[in-house]
Amino acid sequence: MNADSSRLIGLPPILDAGVGTLILGSFPSPASLAARHYYAHRQNQFWRVMAEVLGEPLGEFDYAEKQRCLLRHGVGVWDVYHACRREGALDAAIEAAEQNDFSRLGKAAPRLRRVFFNGQTSGRFARWFAGQGYETRILPSTSPAYTLAFARKAAAWREAFQGTEDRRQKTEDR
Repeated sequence: MNADSSRLIGLPPILDAGVGTLILGSFPSPASLAARHYYAHRQNQFWRVMAEVLGEPLGEFDYAEKQRCLLRHGVGVWDVYHACRREGALDAAIEAAEQNDFSRLGKAAPRLRRVFFNGQTSGRFARWFAGQGYETRILPSTSPAYTLAFARKAAAWREAFQGTEDRRQKTEDR
């Protein structure tokens, strides 16, 4: 990588006090940085997967409504890296990464119990989050670079979220 490659700055989190599950990616793609929203690359399957998981027509929503929908379901989105240098979109090209400051999560999202990782790169942080008392799970990446069939990705994500629905129902039944 060229020494003069510019430093890229990530996106702010989609987060509020009602978030119980946080999905962490690695760092926004060039398409997401340009659009200023998460998972903006048309081939990334994140919004399709979440539509399946939540039973919501996310593909029909503009970005603001997608964010509101996630928050209504108690789901937040962020990345593990705040800034980095990278040419292209691949996680393998991330250099000089600076992680996000997760110390504010407890105050910003007091109901947060689960942290799900969108792929292996962000999943490197699972041990740290588990050490903070969060339930963690590394899920198949929704990136087009990860070629697992959509049906298998969606099934893994549904299974992870099904567990959160089961626990939420038991808590509400008490």
